[in-house]
Amino acid sequence: MLLRLDHLVLTVSDLSRSLAFYQEVLGMRHELFGEGRHALCFGQQKINLHLHGHEFEPKAAAVQVGSADLCLITDWSLATLQEHLAALQVPVEQGPVLRTGALGPIESLYLRDPDGNLLEISRYL
Repeated sequence: MLLRLDHLVLTVSDLSRSLAFYQEVLGMRHELFGEGRHALCFGQQKINLHLHGHEFEPKAAAVQVGSADLCLITDWSLATLQEHLAALQVPVEQGPVLRTGALGPIESLYLRDPDGNLLEISRYL
């Protein structure tokens, strides 16, 4: 019945800051759509951004900045990713650690975006 995740929504406190972080740190592509809407695209997915207090309808019942916990898959080695994050002065909260992804074992690094959302960046083993 269901095939894949198309998009999800992150509610952010500062649109420009979030766009810069996800583009510069994680290499996502910014896309404008609709009337003033913003998305961050990667692979076959996207993250739509809603500015807190100015969300688009319909929206989640309990909008909360910084409450997301996302796992994103990379094709980079985690050593290369760690070097990239260090060069950008983005702290790694934990990792590399072994975890289990939807398709099997992964190794992961954990970091936070500017709003405190937990980002797990992983590579399948």
